[in-house]
Amino acid sequence: MPVIYLSPSTQEENLYVSGGTEEQWMNRLADAMEPYLDAAAIRTVRNTPDMSALSSIRASNAGNYDLHLALHSNAAPEGSYGQVRGVLVFYYPGSVKGRRAAELIADNLKAVYPLPDKVRTEPTTAVGEVRRVKAPAVFLELGYHDNPDDAAWVKQNLDPIARSIVLGLTEYFGLPFLEPMVLKPAVVDVSWGSLNIRDRPDLTAPVLARAYDGARLSVLGQWQNWYSVRFGSLLGWASGDFITLL
Repeated sequence: MPVIYLSPSTQEENLYVSGGTEEQWMNRLADAMEPYLDAAAIRTVRNTPDMSALSSIRASNAGNYDLHLALHSNAAPEGSYGQVRGVLVFYYPGSVKGRRAAELIADNLKAVYPLPDKVRTEPTTAVGEVRRVKAPAVFLELGYHDNPDDAAWVKQNLDPIARSIVLGLTEYFGLPFLEPMVLKPAVVDVSWGSLNIRDRPDLTAPVLARAYDGARLSVLGQWQNWYSVRFGSLLGWASGDFITLL
C-alpha cells in the first residue's frame, strides 16, 4: 500500500490577490485530494498548518514514505507582480522516481490548467522539500497567487486540480483511479479462513491484514471485482467475492 507524506504550504503570510493565503488554499486543496486518495487506497500522512517547512521535512524523514508531495502556489519576482502565469512541478535532479512522479502529475495538470503549454517539470536543488527529504519528492507550484487569473483558477477548481494530481499518483503507483463514492459499510462473508486485505487489487499482491468472517469494513471504491476498503485504520484492497455490502 503506497504511503505519501502530503505537505500543503504552511506559508500563511503569502496572500492571494483575491483574498486568503497560500496556506489556506493549499490546505483546502489537500482536503479535496483526500477522498480520491482514500478511494485508491493511497495512505497519507499530512503536515499541519502550525508546522513549518523545516518541521515538515523532519516529519517526512522520520517515516518511511513512498513519495513526499508538497503543495504550493507561486509568486512573481519583484517588478513582475501579477504578470506571470504557469505551473511548475519540481523534482530532485537524478531522482528517477521523483522525475517520473513529476512528469505524470504535470501531464495530468495540463488537462485542467487553462494554459497547458505553461505547465512544466523542472529539476531543482534550491527547494528544501525536494533536496532535504529522503523519499522521492515532488514540489508543486500551482499557479501564481499574485496573478488574478491564476488565483481564480486555484479557488474555482479545487476538485479538478485534486482529481488530476491523484490521477497522476495512481498512474505512478500502478493503481486504478476511482471516483470517490459514499462510504458504504460492509461485512466479511467467508465460509472458512479469512479475507486477505492486499496492497493492491491483485491476488499476488502482499497481504496487509486478514479479516475474519463477520468483520466490519468500510468500502471506499470499486474496481472490477475488487473493493478499496478501510479495515480499522488500514487502507487496502479486498476481493468482492467475500464482501457483503450492508
